[in-house]
Amino acid sequence: MGLNERALVAENDLEQSILDNLQYFLIEIGHGFCFEARQKRILIDGDYFFADLVFYHRILKCHVIVELKIDKFHHEYASQLNMYLNYYKAEIMQPDDNPPIGILLCTEKGDTLVKYATAGLDSNIFVQKYMVQLPSEEEIKSFISKGS
Repeated sequence: MGLNERALVAENDLEQSILDNLQYFLIEIGHGFCFEARQKRILIDGDYFFADLVFYHRILKCHVIVELKIDKFHHEYASQLNMYLNYYKAEIMQPDDNPPIGILLCTEKGDTLVKYATAGLDSNIFVQKYMVQLPSEEEIKSFISKGS
């Protein structure tokens, strides 16, 4: 997407880069995704919340809500995404839709913290680390050799 780590000053930078490269992003995440909204405004009890990116997956027949974070995973991020999923289930989901899926992308994630923070929440929440740029050939070789 043409970003380096220093460019990730705000979530909006990452979000804008994804939208600028939407065709490539959709190809990267897979077949069937349809872009629906950016900064989807959600009103709950008089307060506005904003889901970063919302897609509808026409094959899975469900909404996919993507939250972008420019820092490491924090437990409140899982709660925020869970709230969006519950809102979509109650207010947006059609009778023939499947439950929504939440994807949280962070710069770093601790597997144990993710496990504890998401235990008991919707099973359709996925937390993953993203990379701003591809690893070098040496990094890939090192990773492969560690797995052998």
